[in-house]
Amino acid sequence: MIFYGYVENEFMISAPQFNHRIKQILLLSLLILMIFLVIKELYIFLPGLLGALTLYILGRNSYFQLVYHRKWRKGWTAGLYLLVFFLLPASIVYFTFSLLQKQLHPFLTDPTAMFEKAKEVINSVQQKAGVVLISTDTLSEFQKRISVLLARLVNNTLNLLANQAILLFVLYYMLVQGKEIESYLARTIPLKKTDVKLLAKETKRLVKASALGIPLISIIQGITATIGYFIFGLDNYVLWGFLTGIFAFFPVVGTMIIWVPLVIFMYMEGDTWNATGLFFYSLIITGNIDYISRITILKKLGRLHPVVTVLGVIVGLGLFGFIGFIFGPLLLTYIALIFKIYINEFVENNEG
Repeated sequence: MIFYGYVENEFMISAPQFNHRIKQILLLSLLILMIFLVIKELYIFLPGLLGALTLYILGRNSYFQLVYHRKWRKGWTAGLYLLVFFLLPASIVYFTFSLLQKQLHPFLTDPTAMFEKAKEVINSVQQKAGVVLISTDTLSEFQKRISVLLARLVNNTLNLLANQAILLFVLYYMLVQGKEIESYLARTIPLKKTDVKLLAKETKRLVKASALGIPLISIIQGITATIGYFIFGLDNYVLWGFLTGIFAFFPVVGTMIIWVPLVIFMYMEGDTWNATGLFFYSLIITGNIDYISRITILKKLGRLHPVVTVLGVIVGLGLFGFIGFIFGPLLLTYIALIFKIYINEFVENNEG
């Protein structure tokens, strides 16, 4: 009887706790389901949302300095930041278009004639070299894929404009209501205050390292490659240097996508000395500039490990598109960070 009464009391005491846990699980499940549905429908705009978060982190300190210390008006100051963040990529796009206009104009006006001319050049080079690297069927298939790619490029351009609009719209309210948003998140995130601060600190550090460091490295590599193309007599060396800088966003092998075909083409054209010089210049100087820049610039900005950068970019591009250059490495770092927080929140507490 005593044992039965003890069990009954235990059940009566634990029943409210059990019901509370059930309610908690149901509520969390509903919350996760709603978040999933929202992300699913807004996935196409995810680059814009992540871009707004990136620019908010980069401009947060200076914006707060102007608003809370110099007493500038929030709305007007946020509008000024939006203007700067709009004009900066617009100027880059304009420069790119101006640089590529002459080279792309013949292709855009008559792509079939350009493909035929390219086929003649490739066949001529292959006859001189005595090696068939690209067959006629392969060139025809490549032409079809380029046509499909151009159609996709038009759609991606529309998506890019939509994401740009979302970015500016969300960024405005993030700046104007930044203090309130940060305070709300600090109160609602179910972690210790020390872990919340750690999460915020790591996010700021990694976003700044990726958003500032990786483009800076690409610019350095592009300039370095341009100098090499100029020294070894390559036509349109500014264009090829610009493209090398663009592909330098891809770690390790990015610049090779440009300079390796250029070296091969120069060899096939019989320009052996310049081809050999460009090969060693690109392999030793351009290649090592990438390594040196990553272990110095990224380390100084945010101690971002090169392995995390390489794997993060691969993962991020598949998940988030171009903005994955920033949030891919951040995602990988979050895995280790959240594991550390989990140990701090649950394992160490249970052992204590």
